[in-house]
Amino acid sequence: MYRRLVRLLAVLCTSFAVAGSALADQVQVAVAANFTAPMQAIASAFEQDTGHQVLASYGATGQFYAQISHGAPFEVLLCADDSTPAKLEQEGQSVQGSRFTYAIGTLVLWSPKQGFVDDQGAVLERGEFKHLAIANPKAAPYGLAATQTLDKLGLSDTLKGTIVEGQNITQALQFVSTGNAELGFVALSQVYKDGQITSGSAWVVPEAMHQPIRQDALILKKGADNPAAKALVEYLKGPKAAEIIKAYGYKR
Repeated sequence: MYRRLVRLLAVLCTSFAVAGSALADQVQVAVAANFTAPMQAIASAFEQDTGHQVLASYGATGQFYAQISHGAPFEVLLCADDSTPAKLEQEGQSVQGSRFTYAIGTLVLWSPKQGFVDDQGAVLERGEFKHLAIANPKAAPYGLAATQTLDKLGLSDTLKGTIVEGQNITQALQFVSTGNAELGFVALSQVYKDGQITSGSAWVVPEAMHQPIRQDALILKKGADNPAAKALVEYLKGPKAAEIIKAYGYKR
């Protein structure tokens, strides 16, 4: 009798596990490189809370647009701007009404060296460096914001010869982190956690120096019938995601 009961419980547990896995889905997500760390944290919480699995790719928004236009299997897109999602929406490549702003980014001039970058960005005028890293302004909104900042400061021509471009904001950060550039314009989220710069020295670029970095997300056509895609978008709007996003220096 006891053995039968144990076997019955085992069968029931297996049935529940199979049912649970059947209800869970995977979602293919393209994520702007600047949002890598917060997205990894959000994906972990999302998977734990819903059972759905996030399969994320990280890169430049412009590159993702090209890939999506050529049939890439992404179901949700988290951009580093608001113009690319609007364009995809106009082209009929997304689910109408799914676009929303999930974060507003902040540009920062950063160096791993303590005291190298002052809190006013005057280091740019002094020119005591050989290389300044930025992301490709044609593909990455943070790169565009960097060039707009240099224009605003009247330093574009002066510093033109020092600029090294990364394909995306992650590569720009790598240039600085590895010493291939003494400093660079990166996303605040890459060097910030829980209210402070994690290392080195930085100048948080005032918002008035460049166009707002409004980061929009949307469900793409390929994710229209995927419950996990819809669930992820709703999760991004919720309190747990908001807390993580704020911890990395973004605004909502």
